[in-house]
Amino acid sequence: MRWEEVQERFPEEWVVLEATKAHSKEGHRYIEEVIVIDAFDDPTKARRRYSELHREEPQREYCFFHTSRPELVARERYVGVRGPR
Repeated sequence: MRWEEVQERFPEEWVVLEATKAHSKEGHRYIEEVIVIDAFDDPTKARRRYSELHREEPQREYCFFHTSRPELVARERYVGVRGPR
């Protein structure tokens, strides 16, 4: 599902998503297609659901956003092992 479709079906809600098509560019993650997992009025509940999913299946790309956002772009975070300094 594309972001515009999500916005139409879940106006003014927090949605927990699984990205099914995305790409990275210059430190940002551009999410093109998603599956809606859950929708919430409360951002705390959305974050809690996201955390549960991420803990259960860390290899999948989950995220949560408010549908008022004009586009699905997130800053990438480096999660890796740093070498010696």
